[in-house]
Amino acid sequence: EMSNSSSISRFLLLAVADVRQLQVLHFCLFLGISLAALLGNSLIISTVTCSHHLHTPMSFFLLNLALSDLGSICTTVPKGMHNSLWDTLTISYTGCAAQIFFFAFFIASEFAFLTVLCYDCYVSICKPLHYRTLLGSRACAHMAAAAWASGFLNALL
Repeated sequence: EMSNSSSISRFLLLAVADVRQLQVLHFCLFLGISLAALLGNSLIISTVTCSHHLHTPMSFFLLNLALSDLGSICTTVPKGMHNSLWDTLTISYTGCAAQIFFFAFFIASEFAFLTVLCYDCYVSICKPLHYRTLLGSRACAHMAAAAWASGFLNALL
């Protein structure tokens, strides 16, 4: 007895544009936007790591936010640029699954870091005398680890 089964090895992507000039424009536009985002996030990361005056909880969380933003940009944009430049319309099943996992991981981590930054602002405004106690280096490391872990767990689901 034969069973009815099929396996998916590639996905067909919809073209952004059928005209070659629009595909090149799409590539150039995404190249410019992604380079600006890469430059901005790299500047945040290098400034926070190099300047000792910026070794504060908020700067630490901004550094992690910049890292998660870099990850989400590097996960999705290069494939879209590749597809526009080389006029390819497919992505492998494993490539698609990996891209979805990493995008979900970085975006969920980004939301978690935004939440942690909100907590940092709350403590600095509402409990300024307890700021160093509530947001010490150990607590910040635990919150950052929890943000990355929550992104990972969310991506698994």
